[in-house]
Amino acid sequence: MSKTAFITGVNGQDGGHLAKLLNDKGYKVYGVMRGQMEASHPRAQKFLEEFPYVNLVFADLLDLSSLTHAMQEIQPDEVYNLAAISHVGYSFRDPLLTADVTGKGVTNVLEAIRLAGLADKTRFYQASTSEMFGGLDYNRPETGYTEESTFHPRSPYGVAKLYGHWITQNYRESYGMFALSGILFNHEGDRRGPEFVTRKITKTVARIKHGKQEFMELGNMDSKRDWGYAGDYVEGMWRMLQQDKPKDYVLATGETHSVREFVELAFKEIGLDISWRGEAEDEEGVDQNGIVRVKVNPQFYRPAEVNLLLGNPTAAEEELGWKRNVDFPGLVKLMVEKDLEVEA
Repeated sequence: MSKTAFITGVNGQDGGHLAKLLNDKGYKVYGVMRGQMEASHPRAQKFLEEFPYVNLVFADLLDLSSLTHAMQEIQPDEVYNLAAISHVGYSFRDPLLTADVTGKGVTNVLEAIRLAGLADKTRFYQASTSEMFGGLDYNRPETGYTEESTFHPRSPYGVAKLYGHWITQNYRESYGMFALSGILFNHEGDRRGPEFVTRKITKTVARIKHGKQEFMELGNMDSKRDWGYAGDYVEGMWRMLQQDKPKDYVLATGETHSVREFVELAFKEIGLDISWRGEAEDEEGVDQNGIVRVKVNPQFYRPAEVNLLLGNPTAAEEELGWKRNVDFPGLVKLMVEKDLEVEA
């Protein structure tokens, strides 16, 4: 018999990749979309055009009763909780909603599984994040953060995710549930929302190529991240739930690159070589023709910056057999090519 999977946040970047992966593996896939949408809603219709095999579920992460009813009806073998207020910058603007959805919402999903009598049947995956580490020098190993590293979140998003991480462990220890967290470092792709810096960069580069825009504005150019491809990372999520015992894992590339590097590679894809002049807020990126293509705008700075995140995926590689297939230049190329099509 085929397995049944239940995905919250199915219409997000990871949700789409995961739904396709599970469908290809023969799963019956159910998914919750944000906002209790009806299937006739234009946004739901657009999603179903791309993913016709997903059965939409009318529930909400903040509504325990609707989640419990869904669990009782679907009886899922696996639950992937991907829903969250996932933009770090936005979490500073609305920390209370972030706490409710990204933190408390995890408890609602776990409690729904338990109340539906599925604690012994259903395997649960929680989408944890590298933002829980905080990127401070004192707690960052030279070889990158591991599953045992110290947490020190530096944003409301990171704090809420840490609550979700710990409550997942609590339900595992308290109720014997097969519940675990994947601590994923930054993973991007052509399904990434335009509010995220990587997609903002590639989308703007495409607009510049097509003559729709002249330059982009960014915040901290020195911020470094461990960037991988989302399509590779959902494979790791699935592999975690196929193990004999629940255990948390880090998924990462083991490399770190700056926003500046991402910008340079993105512009190379359209034949522009960026050089830099000035410092801090006065820094500019100029192409080979002397045209300013990048400006720094302090409004994009965050109250507490995370300057560097680097993950160590050794455990996932050795124990899960997981590996990434798309390298950093390949990721940038993939995203720029997609946006060149979209903006044409």
